[in-house]
This record gives sequence, C-alpha cells and structure tokens, in this order.
Amino acid sequence: MSHHLVEASNLTHVYDDGTVALNEVSFRITHGESVAIIGVNGAGKSTLLLHLNGYLHPTRGDIRIGETPLTKETLPAIRRTVGLVFQDPDDQLFMPTVYDDVAFGPRNQGLPETEVERRVQDALERVGVWAVRSKPPYRLSGGEKKRVAIAGVLAMAPDILVMDEPTSGLDPHARRQLIRLLGEFSHTRIFTSHDLDMVLELCPRTIVLMQGAVMADGPTREIFGDAALLERCMLERPLSMQSCPICAARQRQVASTRPRAWREVLPLQARRR
Repeated sequence: MSHHLVEASNLTHVYDDGTVALNEVSFRITHGESVAIIGVNGAGKSTLLLHLNGYLHPTRGDIRIGETPLTKETLPAIRRTVGLVFQDPDDQLFMPTVYDDVAFGPRNQGLPETEVERRVQDALERVGVWAVRSKPPYRLSGGEKKRVAIAGVLAMAPDILVMDEPTSGLDPHARRQLIRLLGEFSHTRIFTSHDLDMVLELCPRTIVLMQGAVMADGPTREIFGDAALLERCMLERPLSMQSCPICAARQRQVASTRPRAWREVLPLQARRR
C-alpha cells in the first residue's frame, strides 16, 4: 500500500429502501493531501466516508487504498492504514474506561503493553483529555467523548485520517485545539464538515457533494468563490469570506452620498486655485 493513495471509481451505494446515497462518485486523493468533502445534510458525505475503510460496501464501483483494492481479504490491513472517526462518538466508545477505549486498537495490533501505554498517553494528551483517562465514557460530556474518539484513532498511528464532522459538539477552545492538531498531521486527511472556516484553513482541496453526486472538485478558495455553485448546492461562503453586514451598509451609504460630496468640494478647490 505504498504512497497511501485513496481512490474511488464510480462508487455507487443504494440503501435497502431504494435511496441512492452515492451515484457514480470518482476521485483520487494522493499522499499528504488534505481534502474536505462538503454538502448539505443528506448529500452522501457520511456514507462516502464509511466506504473508505469498509464499514459499508458499495453497490457498484471500487475503493482502492494505495494500489490495493478494498475487499474482504484486504480489509484488516486497510483498516490499519485508514483511521476513521465517526460523527457520533457513541458509535465508537464501548470500553469500561477512556484509557481502555483508546488502548483497544493498539492492543488489537498486538503491540507490547509499554508501547500501548505510550500511545494512549500521547493521544489523550494531544487532544487534552488525559485527566479523564479513568472515567467511563458515558460519564463524559459530548465534547469530551468526541476528543476521546479522536484519540482512539490517533493511537493507531494511521497513515490516512478520515473524520466525519470533527468539530461538531466542541466548544471554541477545543475546536481551536483540534484544528491545530489536524494541522500537525502530516499524512493524508479527509473529512466532512459544516465548519467551512475550518475547511478553508486546513484543506487546499474541496469536493462538493449533492444528492450523492460530485458537483465540484478543486481548490477550496475557488469553490467558495463560485457564488453560482454555492447557491446551486445550497451552501454559503465561510464566515471569514463574508463581508460584515454593518460595514457593507456603511460602505453603501458612503457610496450613495459620494457624488454630492464631490460636487460640493470641487468648486471650493477650484476657488482655492
């Protein structure tokens, strides 16, 4: 699995009730890229991520990690390479304590206990929840659960980090801490998010989904600058790219008065000459 490429070819997923969640989705993400997948609720974002390490199987199409197709036989090796953080941390946390939850993956890899301890402490400290290591997960706040779920994946040392709505449920300080942490991750990053300012900060490339199909795939700033595309996909620009409504109103007010102001000033300047 050299270079840790992620490639989807004509990926289609139809749920049992007939809902087409993904429709001929194709893309190629190379080693070290940071890519956001955005779209409104129901666009197919979570369904797509669940295919990237085999939690869902496509109705049609293929997933390749590196040069290896994702199959039942290759699934264990691919899951060691692709770390997936679920949108709802309750889907991921199941052990008696936080420590045991984060240790579960490294122990399953057969690592010596000293290495497991090192990885668990490092992961929990990186997301700022080492202090709750002895607590049962159900006693944690929503934001703490999210950070523990992220720590559980980081402890596996994946080469490809896949995250579904990583900042949802986090307070502003925890959000900033997570963005800093993701910025330090040097391998491939793929995540969905409604936090478009985080997308703008961390992802040079963005894929836009709508009704299970790829509507755009390109540089993030170009996509956020395409007003027609955003309107068609029912998205908005990140807040940092939107003008302040108060400032905009003042600018319009100044612009509307400028012609009269110039008419008043110019004769005075002419008299002074």
